Amino acid sequence: MSRRIMRLLPLAAASIVAICQSISLYAADAKEGPTATAVINADIEEVLVQAHPLSAEGLAGAYSILDGEELDRQRAASIGETLATLPGIHSASFGPAVGRPVIHGLDGPRVRVMEDRIDSMDVSVTSGDHAVTIDPFVAERVEILKGPATLLYGSGAIGGAVDVHTGRIPHEIPDSAIGGRAELRGADNGDSTNGALRLDGAFANIAWHVDGFMRDADEYDIPGFAESGRLRSAEAEEGGEGEAGEEEEEVRGRLPGSQYETKGGAVGASWIGEWGFAGLSVSRLDSDYGLPGGHEHEHEEGEEEAEEEEEEGQPLLTLEQTRIDLEIGVIDPLPGFESLNIRLGNNDYEHQEIEPNGEIATTFENKASELRLELVHEPVLAFSGALGIQAQVREFSAVGEEAFIAPVDSDSVALFWLGERELGEGDLEIGGRIERVSFDPSDGESRRFTAGALAIGYVLPLQDYQLGLNLDIAQRAPVGEELYSNGPHLATSSFELGDDDLDTERSRRLSATLRRNAGPLRFEVTGYVTSFDNYIFARARGDELDDLPVFQFEQSDADYYGVDIDATAILHEGNSSQVALRFMADAVEGSLDGSGDDDIARLPPSRFGFGLDANWRNLDVSVDWLRVSAQNDVTEFELATDSYDDLSLFVGYRIAVDGAQIQAFLEASNLTDEEQRNHSSFIKDFAPNPGRTISAGLRVAF
Repeated sequence: MSRRIMRLLPLAAASIVAICQSISLYAADAKEGPTATAVINADIEEVLVQAHPLSAEGLAGAYSILDGEELDRQRAASIGETLATLPGIHSASFGPAVGRPVIHGLDGPRVRVMEDRIDSMDVSVTSGDHAVTIDPFVAERVEILKGPATLLYGSGAIGGAVDVHTGRIPHEIPDSAIGGRAELRGADNGDSTNGALRLDGAFANIAWHVDGFMRDADEYDIPGFAESGRLRSAEAEEGGEGEAGEEEEEVRGRLPGSQYETKGGAVGASWIGEWGFAGLSVSRLDSDYGLPGGHEHEHEEGEEEAEEEEEEGQPLLTLEQTRIDLEIGVIDPLPGFESLNIRLGNNDYEHQEIEPNGEIATTFENKASELRLELVHEPVLAFSGALGIQAQVREFSAVGEEAFIAPVDSDSVALFWLGERELGEGDLEIGGRIERVSFDPSDGESRRFTAGALAIGYVLPLQDYQLGLNLDIAQRAPVGEELYSNGPHLATSSFELGDDDLDTERSRRLSATLRRNAGPLRFEVTGYVTSFDNYIFARARGDELDDLPVFQFEQSDADYYGVDIDATAILHEGNSSQVALRFMADAVEGSLDGSGDDDIARLPPSRFGFGLDANWRNLDVSVDWLRVSAQNDVTEFELATDSYDDLSLFVGYRIAVDGAQIQAFLEASNLTDEEQRNHSSFIKDFAPNPGRTISAGLRVAF
């Protein structure tokens, strides 16, 4: 830990001195004016997106916030599944325990997932079967920046950012000496149980936090075969109807490998004063989960003997992570500056992939530290702004017979600035970032990349409406997996080859968002067009190694465009009752430029749906219907998916007992028990979504 942090300190110290000296000179001569968080145009709705330091003026780009009762209802076993019904967001699932968010068709190394503005520091970017180590049941708020968040969070956020706010480091003294919330739920499908407890309190100037959670489930039920009809037909055409094919076809009614068991928790405390706060938290996560899907791989030596000795069952992944986080917030730290925030995270992560016979196939380790510093300055040339530094060091290794990438160390350091000012009837947003990324592999050429980002946006109030226009130009450095992969990757049923000659990926994105946040009809509509140069992707080479198709990382130009719609109409509103109708829709199209296959793998299909919410006194009822279209635009070695409908129901009843708010609830998902396959998943043809699921639970807030 200390060695990694010491590598960060010189970068931080030099940057702090430079930016403080330069900005304070300008700010000292600036006229006094309202602070960056206090200047609110009366015609622009105030939003507080904690992932963005200047959000009080309204954001030109698209964003979503999930909190309160809506978050309680959407919580699932993975952060991707928790967000998957929001417009423009899908989940790259790999069974119920694994799911990274997909934003506007972009996923993996293009979407950054964070806990309290610091990276999750796991290896979920490395492979689709690796879980994000942020548990949705400890989240008090989730914010999604749709579109490039590279200015704030680096080239890994060229497609967007998801920030999970946990409150594990308190920022202020709570209203009561002790408070908290708890939840316990169970479901019939998979006999799953989930429990979570959170306590917050204070004594004197010290605010403290404790949380703990656990969840487990057996293999879940499915309405038909585990393998899709298209896959079974393809296997039959290829003559794969032997014993293995027949045995696989017999798997129906449940999904092997879909079990999981997860537990974890955290303790944190902060010293709160008039000057600000300083806090520390320590968290732990342990998870064991199955890996559903096709993982067959025959070794050249002793195939018959290996087949005879092979144990039945699915592989298992065991994961453990210990994380330490530090945060310091200072009010008026220096002349010309309103606030200073310092975040430091340190992480020790390890997981092992275990074969059905109990042998450890591969061990992944990731030791990482990240430092983030933000300074909000007083107006300079009429611009209120935030500037900062972000630095990360990472030591990654994968060891074992199925390790498809050699160990690689990586470092990054970046400087960024965002500013905003009134311009005409609206607000102008501008910003820039410069980032340096380095890779030093144990086997291969070391690489250094410089990635930049520029953005300009404008927020214009139009009576009850608000129009946001945004232009982003961003670059992304390749990740280690794209540069140095060289081996069989059984999770994706491919032999992956990296290319250490890859260049930076560049994007230009134009988006427009129209919002209406007043009156009985409220909505948000976002349209966007993104053009990539040197887009990095894995293309099927047409040959095989180790009986697996070879996929080579390469670059091409690419284009994405799409639209998101989110609307709510209040049909009835009384003293103790309300009825609201909701509508959502999203669609994204993408294509590669150049000869040959121009489709993009695992591109999410279009969707639309309706929801009806009714509240009467203490009773809450919601009914949701979602239509997911078929996806027929597929690449080589990828099968199309059929359309499906999802019908869900929520019923909750709230009571107050001795100052505590208690809600008993009943939920039902996939009420029609329809076969549902997530096109964004690597294993969609082996692992359908759960069938009809009924769950019940109890929530308590005090």
